Amino acid sequence: MSDARSFNASHDRTILHEGRFVRFVKRGAWEYVERTQELGLVCIVAVTDDDQLVLVEQHRPPIAAPVIELPAGLVGDTPGSDPSDLLLGAKRELEEETGYRAREWEQVAFGPPSAGLTTEMLAVFLATGLEKVGDGGGDDEEDIIVHTVPLATLDAWCREAEERGAWIDLKIFAGLWFLDRKRRG
Repeated sequence: MSDARSFNASHDRTILHEGRFVRFVKRGAWEYVERTQELGLVCIVAVTDDDQLVLVEQHRPPIAAPVIELPAGLVGDTPGSDPSDLLLGAKRELEEETGYRAREWEQVAFGPPSAGLTTEMLAVFLATGLEKVGDGGGDDEEDIIVHTVPLATLDAWCREAEERGAWIDLKIFAGLWFLDRKRRG
């Protein structure tokens, strides 16, 4: 479900600084960031057969706090992987971060998650028919805690997580909207 709309990222822009993974860019009066490599970005709304949402928690250095999120990640960031194969990347991220595999996949959205800050585009997938095949926890550079939360108690669970100091990524609620839309037909 990627989109044919595109933009000319090099048109009338100045690179202010470039690091290993991101570059700081200015276009007119607007400053924003780009990835230094062409990478895809995916997030997964993974729901178990008994109606539990699979979430991940990890410390995020930019806000110096733990964040509760949908499983997500970059596509094309490993040698030999294709940044345009969003589904393959989503499958890899789900298993790597959570230890789950899904029988059924559907891409339900593609668009900018933070258009005022970055040029990234995000593909959102629904994953169902889950099977636990491993522990998850991420790769060697990640320290991920996996949570499975009944959808019926998600609101209370999120409030408790906030009370203990975690932030709740707002993409969770967007993902729930896509799940609800799919279930309503």
